[in-house]
Amino acid sequence: MTTCPVPQDLPPPGGYRPINCCRNPAKTLFKGPTLILGYLGITAGSCFLYYLNCKKVHREELERRSAELALYPLLLAERDRAYLKQLRRNRDAERELMKNVEGWKVGTYYGEPIYRTLPKDKLIEPRFGEYYVHSSNKDITKRAHLVYWS
Repeated sequence: MTTCPVPQDLPPPGGYRPINCCRNPAKTLFKGPTLILGYLGITAGSCFLYYLNCKKVHREELERRSAELALYPLLLAERDRAYLKQLRRNRDAERELMKNVEGWKVGTYYGEPIYRTLPKDKLIEPRFGEYYVHSSNKDITKRAHLVYWS
């Protein structure tokens, strides 16, 4: 069996070109001193902007603190006023409920003081349930944060 010979791959006549294996350095956009000066310039600019921001934050914090200190006595007075109004409502409700009971004095137990060792003008702060006993259910749930329990 005679077959035709398969052509063999051979290098081109005269050989291949030499392979370029030399180092091709990247283009330098900035030199070392330029990079350092750029870094220092950006750092100086950002430090200046940081300083301006710190001044603004300090000024706003001072204004907020001044407003808090100005409003705090007013808020305390309103809280105390609401507290005393509720105590008065409780006393009036007790007087209304117990008006037909013989010998009942408001704030006592049948004329006897509840706490014998305390002076008569001493305010006895009521417990939570006693304070809200005659108020609406909405006020109790708001104060006790029961709204969030459901």
